[in-house]
Formats: sequence, structure tokens, C-alpha cells
Amino acid sequence: MSKDKERRMFVGVVWNCAAELKLLLTVLLFLCSLITLLHFIPSRLITFSPIDLGSCISTPAAPLHFVSHLNATNSSTPSATTPPPEPPSLEKDRLLQNGVVKRAFNPFGSAAYNFILMSAYRGGYNTFAVMGLGSKPLHVYGKPSYRCEWVSSDKQKNPISVVGHKILPDWGYGRVYTVLVINCTFPVPVGNGETGGKLLVHATTNGGGDTNFNTTDTFEALSETGQDFVNFTSVYEAPPKYDFFYCGSSLYGNLSPQRVREWLAFHVRLFGEKSHFVIHDAGGVHEGVMEVLKPWMDKGYVTLQDIRDQERFDGYYHNQFLIVNDCLHRYKFQAKWMFFFDVDEYIFVPKKSTIKSVVKSLSDFTQFTIEQMPMSNKLCLEEDRGKSYRKWGFEKLVYKDVKTGIRRDRKYAVQPRNVIANGVHMSQNTVGKTTHKTEGRIKYFHYHGTIAEHREPCRQLVNTTAITVDGIPYNVDTTMRDVAATVKRFELKMIGTTLQRTRQ
Repeated sequence: MSKDKERRMFVGVVWNCAAELKLLLTVLLFLCSLITLLHFIPSRLITFSPIDLGSCISTPAAPLHFVSHLNATNSSTPSATTPPPEPPSLEKDRLLQNGVVKRAFNPFGSAAYNFILMSAYRGGYNTFAVMGLGSKPLHVYGKPSYRCEWVSSDKQKNPISVVGHKILPDWGYGRVYTVLVINCTFPVPVGNGETGGKLLVHATTNGGGDTNFNTTDTFEALSETGQDFVNFTSVYEAPPKYDFFYCGSSLYGNLSPQRVREWLAFHVRLFGEKSHFVIHDAGGVHEGVMEVLKPWMDKGYVTLQDIRDQERFDGYYHNQFLIVNDCLHRYKFQAKWMFFFDVDEYIFVPKKSTIKSVVKSLSDFTQFTIEQMPMSNKLCLEEDRGKSYRKWGFEKLVYKDVKTGIRRDRKYAVQPRNVIANGVHMSQNTVGKTTHKTEGRIKYFHYHGTIAEHREPCRQLVNTTAITVDGIPYNVDTTMRDVAATVKRFELKMIGTTLQRTRQ
């Protein structure tokens, strides 16, 4: 076949298929234009993406219902390709018939949580305590309420509901959040050793925040099995495991391992064998401090709790009111006496007394407070020059602030079974009497500003028994210095030389 004949045959075939080619090219051009246009249309206005359309074109055999199934699944699982939700419709300013312009207000988001649960514990066979944080403005300016509900695992028993009694123990110190203790007391015992149950709390705003809405958030505060109830009963009805229990406030910042070492050795010796210390780490227990705590943890004297997550919620002083209330209710049936003070404070009783004899003399009281002895954090004796680095902090800081006519903070101890909620300097929610008349029986020495100091604290050495610095009068008080050697020997006996090279 000649080339001229082949050329005429090819032109004929193309001419005969011209209509089909025109249609195919037109369809392809339309689809490409549509895909390009879809990129400029807001995603909320369409239920599929250009990529999905491209997939349909490239794989025309894929069943359509499979794509729909993927879209339904993706709609409940956030991802990079999930379309954003529809924004709320906005109210707009309106001109009323009487000529008044009615302005619109459109709320977005939420400034604070209604309730942040930390813990809940039984306080008896018919009562519970729930610890958490709530929005401070809601409680200061609104009237939120709480309802407690016990739901038995036995389906034949009806739920029981009571009004929850809220306590705000932080004396108004809260910031974005304030501390809440909700007491749930039912008219009859709930739960038993055979069937479990759960405690629900219904937190209602009662129009606080927005008077158009009465929002109720329901959460499970506590879930209890039959064995949990049996375990509680055994602790509740048994004598307390510890004579003395320490509930520490939130520890934060760059703490001095040496100061923590000194504090622990001193108080383990003071409180004795049947004592326990709960330390709360809000960011202050770094590697050096952990090395100091570990020997006492191994001995069973110290429990360390990581509470760093509470830093997410802006409360007063690392939420210390929340932390001490959790400690109170978590361990209230395991201790005869609970003490609340800080790690730069040292409890002291006179030589002729013991801590046991002191609390025995105060056993008629649910709570007693302790007088403060404020100490200088930089004044030391001249005789310690050149050797102060070998002495412990409370051994060399011997100058006491003796300024009179001012009110000083006190710390306290309680018999925890009779306490409903507590504070940092005392409890205002107790059953029983409180006394502040403890002078001569017990006191505490306060070394403010030393716990986070890593350098040598003796910055001014003086050779006098009385001195005034920056308008504050100081007198020498060697009370703590006199017991330092005994405390050092006690530490050596208990844990050996493990901490001998502890850094400031």
C-alpha cells in the first residue's frame, strides 16, 4: 500500500471519529475546570474534596457507598482533612419599631471549666468528700449548686440523691480557679461489701456566666467495688496506723537538696517511727532533691506524689489549698494527728517534753495552732567564719527576729477524723474545739527564703548577741543549733553515709 493511500485512510478514520473525540475532549476539559474551581470554594459548602473527585476519575470502579462511609467516619474523628464545624449563627444589631437600636452580644468559647475533679473519698458509711477546682468568678458572683447521687450496682436499688454542701477553703485567695470541697452526706448508709456503686455529682451553674442558660455538668466522682468497701471498712474501724502524719504543700522552684535533707532528718527524728510524710511535687523535686528523698522513701517514711498537672489550672500558689485538702481526706483514717507546715519551717518542743506528750496534753482539742519564731536567712556568728559551710542551715542561722506588735502566721495540727476541710494556716471547718494557747509547749522556727538558696546562707557574720538590720531587731537564739549534732547522728544511724555529699 502506497504512503499516499495510507495517509488518506488515516484522515478518513479520524474524520469518522471526530464527533466522539470532540465529546471526549469536551468532557475532560469540563472535569479539569470543575476540579480547579473546587479549590476556591469554602470546604464547609461541599461534602467532598477535589482529591475525592480526582480519585473517582482515576478509579471509576470504586463503589460510591465506600466514599460516603469514609466521610461519615472522618466526621467523628478530627484530622487534617476534616472540614471545620459550622460557625454559630451571629445575632446582629436590629432597629426596633420604636426607633431603638437593639445591640447584639455573641459569646464564643469558655473562659473556665465548671468543675475540675481531683479526687473523692469516703468519709464514713454515708458520707463522701469531693475535691476539685471551680471557676472563681462563678462562685464569687454566681450561685452554682451541687447535687450528689449514689447509684448502686444492684439494679434493684433506686439511686439516692442529696444536696451537696460546698466549702471554699481558700479564703478568697483563688485566681481563675478557686478550691472546692463538696460534702455529700446521705440519710442512710450507701454501698456494701457485696455490691459496688458510684457517686455522681451534678454541678449546676444556675445562670452564672450566662443567665439565658442553666447548665448542669454531671461527672462520676467515685466508683467503688464491693472489695473497695471492705478495704475502707478495715481502715475505718481499725486504730490509726500512724501517730503523726505530715501533709506537705506544693513544692516548686529550684529547691536546695541540702535544706530538704536537713528538714527531713530533723522531723523524722522528732515524729518518730510511727510517722509518715507526703511530699507533693509541683515542679520542685529535681534530681538532686530526689536523691535526698529516696533513702527515706525506701525506709517507708516518705510518699512522693507528682501533682505537676495541676499547673494547667490557674489557682492560688500552685493550688496548695486543693493539695492539702486531698491529703487530709486521702489519709484521714490512717493518722491520729496531722501536721500542716512548710519545708522551711521546723517544729520544736522543749527538752523536757516530747511531741507525744504535747499532743496528749492537747487531746481535748480537734485543732491547735503553733507559734512562729522567724529567723534571719543571712546572719551568722563570727565564730563560724571559715567553717560555716560544714554546718547545717538551722545550725548556723541563729538570729531570731524579735520585733513586737505585729501579727505572724501560725501553722497547725488536727485530729483528722473531726475535720471536714482545711486551709494552709488553720482549718475553719472542724467538729470540736480549737486552741491557740500553745506558747511554751510547741513552736516552729521559720527560715524564710532559704529553701531555694543554693549558695552559702551566711552572708553577714557578727560577734554580738543583739543586732538591728534594716530596721529589724535580732537576738541570738541557739535552740536549733543545740540539737544539730543529735540530728546528724540520727541521720547517720538511719540511712548511713548516703547523703554526706549532698549539694547546697
